[in-house]
Amino acid sequence: MPITIIKGTIVSAPALGELEITENGYLVSEDGIITGVFPALPERYAGAEVEDCGDALILQSFADLHLHAPQYPMLGMGMDLPLLDWLNAYTFPTEARFADPDYAREVYRRLARELIEGGTTRVCMFSSLHREATLILMEELERAGVTGYVGKVNMDRNGLPPVLQEETEESKRETLLWLDQCRDFRHIKPILTPRFTPSCTDGLLDFLGKLAAERGLPVQSHLSENTGEIAWVKELHPDCGQYWETYAKYGLWNGRTLMAHCVWSDGRERAAMREAGVTVVHCPDSNQNICSGVAPVRAMLKEGLKVALGSDIAGGDHLNMFDVTAAAIRASKARRILDDWGTDFLTVAEGWYLGTSAGAAFFGERPGFAPGNPLHALVLEDRDLPRPHPMTPQERLERCVYRRQKNALRAVWSAGRKVYSAEL
Repeated sequence: MPITIIKGTIVSAPALGELEITENGYLVSEDGIITGVFPALPERYAGAEVEDCGDALILQSFADLHLHAPQYPMLGMGMDLPLLDWLNAYTFPTEARFADPDYAREVYRRLARELIEGGTTRVCMFSSLHREATLILMEELERAGVTGYVGKVNMDRNGLPPVLQEETEESKRETLLWLDQCRDFRHIKPILTPRFTPSCTDGLLDFLGKLAAERGLPVQSHLSENTGEIAWVKELHPDCGQYWETYAKYGLWNGRTLMAHCVWSDGRERAAMREAGVTVVHCPDSNQNICSGVAPVRAMLKEGLKVALGSDIAGGDHLNMFDVTAAAIRASKARRILDDWGTDFLTVAEGWYLGTSAGAAFFGERPGFAPGNPLHALVLEDRDLPRPHPMTPQERLERCVYRRQKNALRAVWSAGRKVYSAEL
């Protein structure tokens, strides 16, 4: 790839709660890899083309570490039931439609473009249990410029038989065939995806754990989202003292594991996540929408857990990660009230870190625009918004988290490639 030089007001999140700001600075990458952020352009780049974005904000693009692609058509609907009823009434019938490849292609092409147009360039995503639809999803994400992981869902019990439930041997066979068929994708890779413990028999979980170890594959699932779910897991696995043990005993619990929600994870379960290196994916919108609760994110951060953000569509009603970041901050304020004002809520800088650098860490990246990272960036224009006084870059970022002008996003780079552009 050629040298890419982007000039503007550069803001990144090098650590939780910190912003690194370079006004009138230059973000430079070579062959898609960041070489640095500079207040003045180094002499070695003299004569190279510069994309001058004026005073626009140059920001890290987002990493959305938990979302359900086949729930995209029901975004913003069906929010009148708690989790387990919601799955049976709305989610499973919607996901069953993805047995139709043409339908899958139409939906997933639109989803992929909306992700890029919202500045999300890295994902960890659930497909449905349909192998062909999962491959179509991977194709459309790759075509649009999204990077990350997609998982064919495994579920051989408590689904919607016969349209959304597999036989155990069928699930194993389809998973192996899917893994063979997705080897040639460059930017979208497979992640093993047991939907959650109630959807998978012991034999299937055991198979997936061994497969993860044999092939070095990451894992994603759900944990302690809802009190009814936790009680159900206890009935299914009376030998396990806590929910997390149902994954750990089958080898699905390590530093390449993502666990979404963790709303009701107590100190012992959180300690198990910290010790194993499991990443918590906080999904504030869906936790509220389907009445699951408010996750103790501040406690998790203080205890040293890895925490990132997920839109969790369609339990979450916003795909745009600016909105998810704002929701995470609001949720932390609700948690502070529930904790009788005993915990601090998230600042904007902390929320921004969780939506960008914390998620990027799952892909092996260092925080912020660190040299050596692939270039994942966006350009955000805010000049049409009112300026009540001369605003600092911090103030501009805060306002853009909560409010953006029409057509604010002007350009997006993903893994060094410019994948979206509007006239500046």
